[in-house]
Amino acid sequence: MTRPRSCKLPEYAASDEAAAYIADMLMEIALQFEATHFGQIRRHYRSLRPEPDDNPGQQLDLFDKHPPF
Repeated sequence: MTRPRSCKLPEYAASDEAAAYIADMLMEIALQFEATHFGQIRRHYRSLRPEPDDNPGQQLDLFDKHPPF
């Protein structure tokens, strides 16, 4: 017994070859965009990260200073 699909198929149809060419073209556009705007993208993601804590006391010590033998 087959279950009905929950998502609708797109109204357009593309052959396997056309779908592959479209996917390649979109990937090429994305890679060119990223190469052109790499600095801006990197600055944006860096601005989203919280500043590192200057207090090293916040780090938990997981191991003793000298492990016993």
